[in-house]
Amino acid sequence: MKIKVFSTVLVATALTAQITSADTLRLLTWGGYAPEEVIAKFEEETGHTVEVTTSNNEEMIAKLRATNGGGFDLAQPSQDRITSAQEEFGIYKPIDMSKVNADQFIPSMLMATATNTTYEGEIYGLPHVWGTSGLVVNTAEAGDVTDYTDLCDGSVAGKVSYRLKRPTLIGFAYSMGLDPFAAYGDTDKYQEILDQVEAKLTECKANVKTYWDGGDEIKNLLRSGEVVASMAWDTGGWQLNADNPDITFVAPESGALGWIDTFVLPARGRADDAAYDWINFVMRPDIAAMITNTAGNFTAAVGGDEGVSADLKARYQGSFDQAAVDNIKWYPPVPAGLETLEGATLDRINAAK
Repeated sequence: MKIKVFSTVLVATALTAQITSADTLRLLTWGGYAPEEVIAKFEEETGHTVEVTTSNNEEMIAKLRATNGGGFDLAQPSQDRITSAQEEFGIYKPIDMSKVNADQFIPSMLMATATNTTYEGEIYGLPHVWGTSGLVVNTAEAGDVTDYTDLCDGSVAGKVSYRLKRPTLIGFAYSMGLDPFAAYGDTDKYQEILDQVEAKLTECKANVKTYWDGGDEIKNLLRSGEVVASMAWDTGGWQLNADNPDITFVAPESGALGWIDTFVLPARGRADDAAYDWINFVMRPDIAAMITNTAGNFTAAVGGDEGVSADLKARYQGSFDQAAVDNIKWYPPVPAGLETLEGATLDRINAAK
């Protein structure tokens, strides 16, 4: 009888410990980065539960700023939104690399992100999903559009679209022979670049069918033929290509704009163990492929492309030869205050007649 009682106590203690350690992970991420099948597999293997809130860069920063880094346990801003946000708002906590399976990450991406997210000697970000923005073109209708400023050509008047967001400013600057990233450390020089881009985009307004806001909106405009050339993400172009082989993503001659969405720990997150478990889980090659097949973008996982669909691989290769890959302009960290200048420029462009 004593043995049975002792065994029962051990089982109860083990179950209590398991429940205590099975935290709820509050994940602030982009659409497609946490597919239902991935969540279910993670919950089954770890005992953790996952609550997902989808967002974008601006909203992520705003949400974490409003709570002083609370409300979430893991977030996924782009790497250029980390050090400046940490400097201004203190909304993240450093990554404990001893809890990360670093061998699962492509070394060059891990190193690049570590460099770009280091603040006061501490690493704040890990790479996850990466991709580019550039041109999505109906090549049968607008085959001469090969760079951003070609959207202003008379041959596509009234049939182009782009967002009034900072990537448009950056892309047009490069297409005009300027180097905005090189001017990040010089506010006056950067403002000079913005002024030149503002003049070009104001002149280009007559060509614009509409400024798009969401991915579904621009895809519908391209499907319908109302728009024949646009600035947009690579995945959107590849999705459209599946239905219409004339429409595809084109890497601009001046360079596609490359981004990496990261893993960061909010300053007041309360489930760090669950967060690290999620990071190590989704960087497994089999899980990484599941995310790529859902989101359409590749990850920084070693071997993560092995289980990706053949069609997606083919579309990627059709848009990017090695020269186009080498010409990608990767977003560096945004210096504090720079987006205020950009916002004022975008407001003036929007208001111009």
